[in-house]
Amino acid sequence: MPRAYWVAHVDVRDPDAYERYRTANAAAFRKYGARFLVRGGAQDVREGASRARTVVLEFADLATARACYDSPEYQAAKALRDPVSDADLVIVEGWEA
Repeated sequence: MPRAYWVAHVDVRDPDAYERYRTANAAAFRKYGARFLVRGGAQDVREGASRARTVVLEFADLATARACYDSPEYQAAKALRDPVSDADLVIVEGWEA
């Protein structure tokens, strides 16, 4: 079964308030076994447009990635993020070679 990923592009307007989101989301990510592959490192946009921050999380499978997003734990964290940032997030199934 292929793994699944959250790919998020985020612009943060209030870094201090965003830190509260990062602290709160840890409970959901721990519960659903998320693993950070990219967490806001340096980026080089070569085509199109992107936001300032890119985050990629890996999950065991698509159902787990979706369950994490829909969980009460993550939705509570997201409520902290929404007023202080703009984000695009996609959940995508990986490719099994």
